[in-house]
Amino acid sequence: MDIRNRCTRYVRVLLFGFLLTNAGIAFADDAPLWFADGYPTVEASQAVQILEAADEEGLNPIDYHAHDLARVINAADRSVPLSDAQQSTLSVALTRAMENFISDLHFGRVDPRDISLSFNVPPKQLDPPSYLREAVASHALAAAVRAAAPQLPLYAGLREALAQYRALDENPALERRLPALPLHKIEPGKHYSGLGELAQKLIALGDLPADAVIGTRYGGALIAGVKAFQMRHGLAADGVIGKNTFAQLNTPIANRIRQIELTLERLRWTPLLLNDRMIVVNVPEFVLRAYETKKGGSRVNMNIIVGKALDTQTPLFVEDMRFIEFSPYWNIPPSIAKAETVPRLLRDPAYFEQQGLEFVRSDGLVISVLSKANLEAVMQGQLRIRQRPGPANALGDIKFIFPNNDNIYLHHTPGVHLFKRDRRDFSHGCIRVEDPVALAKFVLQDQPEWTEERIREAMASGQSKTLRLKHPLPVVIAYGTVIVKVDRKVYFFDDVYGNDKVLDAALKAKEEARRLKQNGMQLPVSLR
Repeated sequence: MDIRNRCTRYVRVLLFGFLLTNAGIAFADDAPLWFADGYPTVEASQAVQILEAADEEGLNPIDYHAHDLARVINAADRSVPLSDAQQSTLSVALTRAMENFISDLHFGRVDPRDISLSFNVPPKQLDPPSYLREAVASHALAAAVRAAAPQLPLYAGLREALAQYRALDENPALERRLPALPLHKIEPGKHYSGLGELAQKLIALGDLPADAVIGTRYGGALIAGVKAFQMRHGLAADGVIGKNTFAQLNTPIANRIRQIELTLERLRWTPLLLNDRMIVVNVPEFVLRAYETKKGGSRVNMNIIVGKALDTQTPLFVEDMRFIEFSPYWNIPPSIAKAETVPRLLRDPAYFEQQGLEFVRSDGLVISVLSKANLEAVMQGQLRIRQRPGPANALGDIKFIFPNNDNIYLHHTPGVHLFKRDRRDFSHGCIRVEDPVALAKFVLQDQPEWTEERIREAMASGQSKTLRLKHPLPVVIAYGTVIVKVDRKVYFFDDVYGNDKVLDAALKAKEEARRLKQNGMQLPVSLR
């Protein structure tokens, strides 16, 4: 078969397979110009190279017929131009593949609202067909594709981490499981038959120097390596290898690769944030970071407490912080009042005064007398309960407000001891912050009259005061089980809410549906 016939066959087979998964798409008169005088342009060659490298973005080249398209373009004979029909057919296929790729790269493959009812972010504005046409016409396809990806430092870091961990997947030291732990854990100074295998794993992962001296007992450099590993996996860095550390050490690299791919997908849902400053909460990490985006990164970093995984998960969204309330009242949500507060008061009436509670009518009248009638009115929705400002107040002495449908906010807490825990999902959904003064200083830095001294005075005053911010500040409540920090190391965290499992299942279901659609029909005899 000569080159021209082979190219014709490739084009016909490719188009048939393409139409199976893109039924109803007609030829586009305004498709990008992929051919000139019957030959593929430089942009056509760039396009298939981009599609074949889709896995570098955590995407699947098969979804875009990348290898079939590459074979067709590469088979084009420079001495024999393609016919008008061949050019038209191939242009449609290549255009749609690139549009789908740009859409997936920019928006994500899964609509977040399809897998999380609580997910709420502003929509992003990009039209893949017009974006692609303009990129090809201006001979800037590669740059346009890079710009379509999330323009976030974390995305770039995770993209590098993906390549790093794919390389690690071929390391035999990481394929072998460690020998079982003696007495369920290994402490410093103890014997363990798997010290050699442990050292090889830690060296391969970059947590232990390759020239580290390994003794006959667990100690020295090996303990330091385990602590470094624990730090990178959301574990207490105590150097003791217990069941959790052992499980993380034996987690297959393929699982880590999938975590990175899922986190890249989540980052595609994040809207483009043009503000100079923003606050980001990463739920699985239990950390808040306040960023100055044009000045090189985070300025405030602190531990947080988020909603309980079992029944009061913190929702994910993006909203603007607009107010700070000093010495706040806590208006106890009706669900908490009915399920917890009223039963507690029936058992222990002294709790009413101890906690500084009061009843409030719908007209704002405050009732400071505890009675069964008032408690019954709370249960009937006729009264609400609130807690006055003070040392016992559940919100602490400051509240950061970004109005949202879920009534979620940031606040301090009298239960500061909980910030020392490794896993910190204890709240009813709102987010408790470890260092409220540092956060307030960051939020109010463009209102210089609010000095640290004045902030502390307002927090300790016991008189509720609400301050409107001069400039609203975006708050992003995100969910990433992998991050790359400024030290360029890769950190992994538990899928505390199970969101990665849900996303993984949704992506696999989409891929399976695509395969079934492709396999549901046979190629006609004339194309075999």
